Amino acid sequence: MKPFTYQRAKTPQEAAQAAQKHPNARFIAGGTNLLDLMKHQIETPPHLIDVNHIGLDKVEATPEGGLRIGALVRNTDLAADSKVRHDYPVLSRALLSGASGQLRNKATTAGNLLQRTRCPYFYDTTKPCNKRKPGSGCAAIGGYERNLAILGTSEACIATHPSDMAVAMRVLDAQVETISPDGATRKIPIADLHRLPGTTPHIETNLKPGELITYVTLPKPVGGKQTYTKVRDRASYAFAAVSLAAIQLPDGRFQFAFGGLAPKPWRVEGAQTAEEILAGARTTPQNSFKKTLAARLIQGAKQS
Repeated sequence: MKPFTYQRAKTPQEAAQAAQKHPNARFIAGGTNLLDLMKHQIETPPHLIDVNHIGLDKVEATPEGGLRIGALVRNTDLAADSKVRHDYPVLSRALLSGASGQLRNKATTAGNLLQRTRCPYFYDTTKPCNKRKPGSGCAAIGGYERNLAILGTSEACIATHPSDMAVAMRVLDAQVETISPDGATRKIPIADLHRLPGTTPHIETNLKPGELITYVTLPKPVGGKQTYTKVRDRASYAFAAVSLAAIQLPDGRFQFAFGGLAPKPWRVEGAQTAEEILAGARTTPQNSFKKTLAARLIQGAKQS
């Protein structure tokens, strides 16, 4: 591991200011993804900013009837929260389908949204990867593509986003709240947080340098039936081949968001059929099964 400096921030703005002061610094909370990346020298931040002591660890009701989730709420606590289980069960189920109990005890809400891809070529530093080293190429294209993306890809990257929680947040129309080094705050719809790769797959979100996620806000519950279905290669501790967060609204219409299909949680607003959702999919012989699987998940959600 390469040497780095460390500081413990006391407030969200102090953390953001520290990130501005130290170029290429990284925030660390649970560290369930970042520490692995550092051990493999995929990421080598010169400075770490510990945000575990800045608050932001509560789940609170909003005046509009929704929920405001602190960025440092642990996945285990969020999944077990009584309001989440009652009003947003798709979120609780998505959280419980991810990782292991030990990791959920450490992983945070913001960290889960910002975790990086598990593409095998991203983790293999002997192979070219535009996400790891811009301009080096994409070894995944024409390589082992079985669990990689079929939607939203580019000639530079076909990696998938690994989060289960983010898929549920997408179907729920969550908003991400942030603070910048100058103290300015903003709200970002979850649909606009993650970027598609295009020609710059190493730029994964629309966060600005030093910008820190502080909260994730859920709107007032929409009611209806909510499900989260995750298909994976083994029964536990595996990333999704395809996952589906589905809400059947009281009027009978559905809202769908998918994981395992794209570089970000995938949702086509208003789409009710597999044909609408999968339009433009680019498959290979290795991952073409994802189209069939996604269609069957939609069918299953409508019949359940």
